[in-house]
Amino acid sequence: MPVGRQLPESGWTSQIWPSGGAHLWPSGGTSSLHSHPRGHLVYAAQGVLSVHTERGTSIVPTNRVAWIPAGFTHHHRAHSSTDMRILFLPASLTRLVPGRPAVFTASDLVRELLLTLTGPRFRDGSERSYDRAAHARLRRVLVDELHEAREQPLQLPEPQDDRLRAIAGILRANPSDNTSLAGLGRTIGAGGRTLSRLFHDELGMTFYEWRTQLRIYHALVLLADGHDTTRVAHACGWANPSSFIAAFTQVIGTTPGRYRNGSERDR
Repeated sequence: MPVGRQLPESGWTSQIWPSGGAHLWPSGGTSSLHSHPRGHLVYAAQGVLSVHTERGTSIVPTNRVAWIPAGFTHHHRAHSSTDMRILFLPASLTRLVPGRPAVFTASDLVRELLLTLTGPRFRDGSERSYDRAAHARLRRVLVDELHEAREQPLQLPEPQDDRLRAIAGILRANPSDNTSLAGLGRTIGAGGRTLSRLFHDELGMTFYEWRTQLRIYHALVLLADGHDTTRVAHACGWANPSSFIAAFTQVIGTTPGRYRNGSERDR
C-alpha cells in the first residue's frame, strides 16, 4: 500500500508505492541525498525540477523526463510549486535506456503514459491481475517511446577540476557575467588555453556551450517563478530578449513566453 506523509509546513503530500511515487513540492523544496536499488524515471507534471547526481545537474521542465539508473546517488530540487512523478522500471526494461543519467523529450504520448502510470488507478496497491498486466503493457510502451526519443541537452555536467569548479561557482552566483574565459582565468590564476582544454576534455563541451547550458537552467527557474522574458534575458546574460528567445527556443523547443504561460509541451 502507498505511504503518505505531509510535507513540513506546506500542506502538500507525498506518496510512495511499489511501482512509483508522486511528490508535491513547494518552491525550493529539496529531497535528501539518496539512491534506489531500481532505476527510475522522474517527471515534472507541473513546475521545474533539477536532479543532481555526481555526473551533473539534469534540468527537467514539463516537456522533459529524466532517467536515473539504479544505485546513482542523487537529490531533487523543485523550482516553483512542482508535481513530481517517479516511475520505477524493472531490470528487464532498463537495457533499453542508458546506463547513466539522461534527459529525454516528453512527447504527448510519453506524458500521458507517465500521468496514467503514476495516477490514482495504480496508486492503491491493488493486486488485481488485470491492473498488473495493464501496468506492464503501458510501461513497455513508455520505454519503447523513450528508446526512440533523442536525448536532450539539458544536463549540466559537474566539473571536478578545482579550476573549473571555481569558474562554475562564479557563474552560478552571477549567470549574467559575460567575462571571457581568459578573463575568468586571470581571476582564478589559470590560463585561458588550459581552461579551454579542461572544458573539452572533462565536460565534453566548450566553455561557451557550458555557460549557455547554465544560463538556460537559470532561465527555466526564473520563468517558473513568473518573471517576464525581458527580465530573464538580462538576468541570464543575454544583451537583448531576441537573442535569448532564439537560444532558449533552440534548446527547449518552445519560446520563453509559451513556456512561462504553460504551453511548453512539444506539439
